[in-house]
Formats: sequence, structure tokens, C-alpha cells
Amino acid sequence: MSILEAIVLGLVQGLTEFIPISSTAHLAIVPILLGWGDPGAAASAVIQFGTLLAVIIYYARDIVQLITGFIRGLITRRPFADDDSRTAWLVIFGTIPIVIAGLLLKKHIESTFRGLWVITTMVIVVAILMAIAEAYAKRLQLKSFEQITVADSVAIGLGQCIALIPGSSRSGTTIMTALFRRIDRPAAARFSFLLSIPAVGAAGVLELFHERKHLAELGWLPIAVAIFVAFVSGYASIWFLINYLKKHTTFVFIWYRLALGILMIALLASGYLKG
Repeated sequence: MSILEAIVLGLVQGLTEFIPISSTAHLAIVPILLGWGDPGAAASAVIQFGTLLAVIIYYARDIVQLITGFIRGLITRRPFADDDSRTAWLVIFGTIPIVIAGLLLKKHIESTFRGLWVITTMVIVVAILMAIAEAYAKRLQLKSFEQITVADSVAIGLGQCIALIPGSSRSGTTIMTALFRRIDRPAAARFSFLLSIPAVGAAGVLELFHERKHLAELGWLPIAVAIFVAFVSGYASIWFLINYLKKHTTFVFIWYRLALGILMIALLASGYLKG
């Protein structure tokens, strides 16, 4: 991996990880369009450390409060006594489904699911589901972050499992599920980002351990550059999405996904991309 490739991949990862347009789809497509080839699931997962660092720093105060609340809840044996302890447990409950699904589907995630026809299908399918979720939520009184329940967190966690299939978008599937659960968009985005910390962190650590030889072949300096660029652009994309969803729906991302899906179908059908 060259430094230029590292910068481009880091930029793509950072800009698309938190915006619901699928980072894995773009990481699979962009290198191929540029003639670089697929960097592989391991490289993609490790580059996510940059966006993981971005969300940790962006929500540093929240994370400290959640950890403190979690410990306080254990000591007092009242885990849902205050908002911080309750939110910490909601993140834990929401993380359990993807841990189980990730372990069960690991081989498929690294091989079968990475086919471009699969990615294209999920880009379009999730766009349609997001549009349905927006239409459903439009008719309802939506809940704030403080009103998220255990059932909501588990449902959003199950929605996050869809993102194990590249092309889905982790933020897209979690925000979509949250809308189906009648949770407003800013609250959905915030919970989605907090939920990403254990999921993305665990995936990156596992891939770093299992694929360290392959990653060494790519070069540790380019990987470090990619992580740094992903951090900077990821931090900016978190800020953008949180503020954007305060006044707007997700339809701009839905239309983008549909346009991207159509473009991918055309490239695959023409033979320019190999599925």
C-alpha cells in the first residue's frame, strides 16, 4: 500500500463510516476504480481504528460519564437508577447481538459477503428500508435519547447486525431501526455512534491479531497514515451528521445510495467491475 493509497482509503473510511452511505461499499469500490484492487477485510477493519478514535474523542465526556455511571450502578446495585448508568447498560445490550452474529458469520464476512453484487444489493435494499423508516417516522411523535428503552437498544443492536453485510452501512441500519422504534434522528445518531465503539473496536482488535502478517506486508507506515486520515475526516463527519439531522431527514443519503447502486449495477453489467 502506497502513502497515496493510504490517504485515499483513510479519507474514504472517515467520510463514509458515520454517514449512512456505507464505508465498506466505498472501500471496496474506490480502490478497484482506481486500479488498486481490494485492500481486504483486515485492512478495512484496522483503518476503522481512525474512526473509532474519532468517536471516542468526540464523545469523550459522555464515555467518562457512562463508565462512571456503570460502576456506580454496580456498586449501588441499581443499574437503571440514573441516566448514565442506564445508557451504559443500553449500549451493552445493544452490542450483544453483533458480537454473536459477528462470531457466527466471520468466514462469510471475510469472503462471501464481499462480492460486489452483494454489496450493490445491500446499498439499494437498505436505501429502500431507510425510505420506509422515514415515511413511518414522519407520522409519529418521536422519542428523545432519554426515552430509549432496553427493547429499543436490543432492536437497534439487531439492526446493526445487518451491517455485517458490506454495503449496508452500520450507521444507516442503526438509524433506520431507531426510526422504526420511533426514536428521533439526533438521538438515533448519538446512540448509533456510542454503539459503534465496542463493535468497531472489537472488530479492529481481532483483525489486527489474526491478520498481523498480512497487514505487515501492506506496510505499517501506510496503515498508520490511513488511520490518521480516517480519524480527522471521521471526526468532521460525526460533527456534520449530528448537526445535519437536527433539521433534516436522511433522504439525501437515501437518494445518494440509490444513485450509487444504479451506477454499480451499470459498471458490473458492463464488465468494468467484476462481481
